[in-house]
Amino acid sequence: MFKAERTTSALGSTFNLLELVYHATVRSIRKSQGNAILGLLQNMFQTVMLVATFYLMYTILGMRGSAVRGDFMLYIMSGIFLYMTYTKAMSAVFGSEGSSSAMMKHGPMTTAIAISAAALGALYMQMLSMLVVLYLYHAAIKPIEIHDWAGAMGMVMLGWFSGVALGMVFLAAKPWNPQLVGMIQQIYGRVNMIASGKMFLANTLPHKMLVMFSWNPLFHIIDQARGFTFINYNPHFSNWEYALNVALALLAIGLMGEFYTRQHASASWSARH
Repeated sequence: MFKAERTTSALGSTFNLLELVYHATVRSIRKSQGNAILGLLQNMFQTVMLVATFYLMYTILGMRGSAVRGDFMLYIMSGIFLYMTYTKAMSAVFGSEGSSSAMMKHGPMTTAIAISAAALGALYMQMLSMLVVLYLYHAAIKPIEIHDWAGAMGMVMLGWFSGVALGMVFLAAKPWNPQLVGMIQQIYGRVNMIASGKMFLANTLPHKMLVMFSWNPLFHIIDQARGFTFINYNPHFSNWEYALNVALALLAIGLMGEFYTRQHASASWSARH
């Protein structure tokens, strides 16, 4: 009897926690844009504009020959989707409520729930935007053929997880110097426009250029995603295990840093800045 009561209580607590995460996720999605449809359209517009910009750049500079054999637009979108997923996840976690936020005064609310909600909200928006853009391209322009759907989707999830892990590190450091950490986070996001390697194929880069990109987990994720997407491309100089290991290490650092920061945080920190 006692065991059954404990199981029921644990199950009820789990559902209560999931319900709280759900409502916090909805709030996180609506926080930046009150209308969910407008928020989705804005996110899709950003994605389409990036795709159009890189398409024009490739065409004007005559770089289309460096792309993988196959659908050129799908080649561009594979890099853009992963870059956006990684960057949006990092920014969402970085911008989530910290331990000194007013939301933390509500009893059930915790920083773990706020971080989870921000991460899941970013994933929801990016997945929905990606699927809608792919469907519109598939239905209106050209049928899409992806060699390994499961592998390509796995790289999208790995890109999201890597962005969440790095966002945790930035979030843990933010209360100590919000302006400096915010500037570093923005600079890193801009640098990744090039450092992510979405404009190149790792197999075609000379060694001296390869070492300039191989430190970046997102470079490995994008290159591996193209290997799963195109049957004609087999990545030799990247591996997803490296990106996963880096993400796990960053997540551990971020969790420890967030725990330490939470122990020393106070409302007066935000009043100083």
